[in-house]
Parts: sequence; C-alpha cells; structure tokens
Amino acid sequence: MKRCTSLLLCFLLIFTALLPLQNANAYDASLIPNLSIQDKNIPNNDAMNFVKRLRLGWNLGNTFDAFNGTNITNDLDYEISWSGIRTTKQMIDAVKAKGFNTVRIPVSWSVHVTGSDYKINEQWMNRVQEVVNYCIDNKMYVILNTHHDCDKSRGYFPSSQYLDRSRNYITKVWAQIAARFANYDEHLIFEGMNEPRLVGHANEWWPELTNAEVRDSINCINQLNQDFVNTVRAAGGKNANRYLMVPGYVASPDGATNDYFRLPNDSANGKLIVSVHAYCPWEFCGLAMAEGGKSTWNLYDSKDQSEVTWFMDNVYNKYTSRGIPAIIGECGAVDKNNLKTRVEYMSYYVGQARARGIVCVLWDNHNFSGTGELFGFLDRRSCQFRFEEIIDGMVKYAFPPVYEPDPDPDPDPVIKYGDYNNDGYIDAIDFARFKMYLLDPAHTYEPVLDLNRDNAVDAVDFAVMKQYLLGIISTLPTK
Repeated sequence: MKRCTSLLLCFLLIFTALLPLQNANAYDASLIPNLSIQDKNIPNNDAMNFVKRLRLGWNLGNTFDAFNGTNITNDLDYEISWSGIRTTKQMIDAVKAKGFNTVRIPVSWSVHVTGSDYKINEQWMNRVQEVVNYCIDNKMYVILNTHHDCDKSRGYFPSSQYLDRSRNYITKVWAQIAARFANYDEHLIFEGMNEPRLVGHANEWWPELTNAEVRDSINCINQLNQDFVNTVRAAGGKNANRYLMVPGYVASPDGATNDYFRLPNDSANGKLIVSVHAYCPWEFCGLAMAEGGKSTWNLYDSKDQSEVTWFMDNVYNKYTSRGIPAIIGECGAVDKNNLKTRVEYMSYYVGQARARGIVCVLWDNHNFSGTGELFGFLDRRSCQFRFEEIIDGMVKYAFPPVYEPDPDPDPDPVIKYGDYNNDGYIDAIDFARFKMYLLDPAHTYEPVLDLNRDNAVDAVDFAVMKQYLLGIISTLPTK
C-alpha cells in the first residue's frame, strides 16, 4: 500500500534538496570533457562481446602483489605490507557502485610457494579466493594473475638459460590455481604472466628487436604462454573454456604486435585475450616531475592525442579489428596537482580504447603522498574515491553496462522491497533512510534496497525508489 501523498512528496523533495552531499563543494563535473569519438568497425563475435561486458576495470594494486616488507610474520602479512590495509568487501562494493565491472587482482605467488613442486601456501590461497569471491558476489568480472614473479632467483625468467625452471614454475603454479577455481564461470579470467621481461637488461622495458637476447626472450614468452594455456585447459571443470589473457614482452603494445610474438594454440575456440599495459606518454603518466616528468597533456593537440592513439591503432589493426579481444590491464596517470588535465586525458584514453573494442583497467596502488608513483584513486580506509571527476570521466566513455539475466529471476517473496524501516509501507521515510545508507561508506548489501535486483545497491536503485514514490512505476522490484 502506498502512502504517497502530496505532503510526503513535498517532504521527500525538500529533504533531498537539503541533505548535504559528501564532497559536493569539491566536485566539479565541468572538468569532464564532451568528446565525440567515432567507433571503429568491430567484429560481432562472442569474444568481442564478452569483453564489452567487462566495461571498465580497477586494479587492487600494491596488495597481493607485495613480495617484501617489514614485520612480516606469516604469509597473510604480505597483503598489508605495501598498502597498509586489508581488503574488505566494502572496498569492492565501492568500486562496483562507482561504475567499474571488473577487478584485476595482481598476485605475487613466488613468495608463497615451497619445494620443487612450488606448493602454494594454503592460507594464502584461501585469502586470495576470499577476495575473488567479494567480486564474484557482486557479479563483477575478475582478472587473476601471477604478478611480481618474473625473477632469476624465484618464479620464472624468460630466457633460454632459465627456461626449464620457468616452465616448471608456470605449470606447477597454474595447475594449483586452476584446480582451486575450476568451478568458477567465465566471470573469472586468468592472466598467465605480468610484464614478462629481461629484468636488469638494457632493454628491460623496451623490446628492441635487433637484440638477440630480446628475441630469445620473446620466444621464451611464447613458450610460457603456451604452457600456461595447456595447463589451465587440462585442469578440469570450467577451465576448458575459460577466457585467458596472454602478454607479449613486458606486456607492452610493441611486445604484443611485433612479428616474433605468437598467440598460443588453444583447444578452446576464441577464448584468448591479448594483454597489454600502456602508460603513454610515460613522462606525463608515470614519471615524477623531479625525474624529468611533465604535468601537461593537451586534449586538443594532435601530437598529444597521437601519444595515446598510436599504440591503440596497432592493437586494433592486429587484433580487435580481426575479432581477437585485447585488454589494457594497466593504465593511469599519477597525481601532479593537475586534476583537469588528468580528467581530460583519462576520458580521452578510455573513449579511444572503447572505440577500438578495447577494455581499460585503471592501475590503483593506494599511494596518495610523497614523490613516487601516486596512482592512488580509491581511499581504501573511507571507501571513497578521490579525484572523482577522473573516475566519472572514465565511466562516461567506457563501454555501457550490459544487462546479464539473473539465473533466479523470481524476487524473494519474503522481502518487501523498498520498505527499509520495515513498517509495512514504502514512503518518504524509507527514501530518506535510503539516501543516508548510500552516504555511509561502511554500508553493506541490503537486499530490501536492491530494487532492480542486480545484486548491488547503488544510485540506480535510489532512482527506482524515487520513480515508485512519484507514481512513474507501480511495482517493486523492477528491471
């Protein structure tokens, strides 16, 4: 029964207007540019459509990828040794609510293995799985990888000298990971390696193809990618058709588009995704000012635009234009007190990638101070995003949300959707409490407020309640 009288509606509208919004004074929507970006021709196949569903991604950086630190007494301490904070479901909820639909979880496994069979510590595996589940429970996609494992003394190293040991490491570790997650569906993606390269080499960060050692490394990476694919496919369960990401040398665009790089053979058809990382131009995106970096990038300058589009065109021409998906697994621009420029840059970057059928995953290392790589975006203590204009610009130009049918389409008959205070009515009081709920960074999932039944409570559900109270829709929940 509705008690949606004119008086209550007036109260509702007045309350909405007067209730202060967090950081309302600081936020400046005018910083987000209005761009007109022409989409390129993208093949309409299952793999390319799958990648669209990922929409936009966020990296849980400097967390499970930590491989050293102080005061480490057990394996689980590594999670906080760099970021200083453990991952919570509330953090992942905040990422989902902001518009991201994918979380990349970088994991350094090599400091959590023992013996010649590289047995993974059980507590560590359990904790990684727990955080994966945070994302899966939100109907998000997850990219799980091996991160800082490219090392001569541990893990793998892509050169002929270390190839036998590297192949053993890749196959043993991925066999365990794939077995643990064998029953997870396509919302879980595996990425075999992160930025495989000749660490310490003069061409560590650039695949100089005239260098024989670099060419040898590319051949080794091809072999390790093949071993990764073979191992996952043989692990049983849903691994037979899981989407898998494979990088070239240092995961650079040039590493994936040169003539020496080869995609692995795969028993599954159309299930491989090319993995690239691109902070272009590095002087703007990552290099500190004290080291010769720059804080400027001109949205309307063709040369600056080409710093972004040149590598995207290369990836498009070789892969996405041919129906082979690609994901930019890391991108971003550090804080140099240049918010407007970063908003414009990331909006343009994501829009140009989307136009070529490429998904972007923002690198976030939770670093907000000092002179290092300030790639912090989500304040994980408050579960609030800083530099919201950057995020909103990315969301604006990312792939649009794709509706995925609920496997259980019938609403819970016990729940009276919208009746947040459980008094038997859906009215302005519930609406006001709903708004307070959304403003609380520590809020947890409330099924009674999930008015569009997408397993998330966010501004969309808030808008649905407003439509209901105004009489625009007549039933709750609704799709």
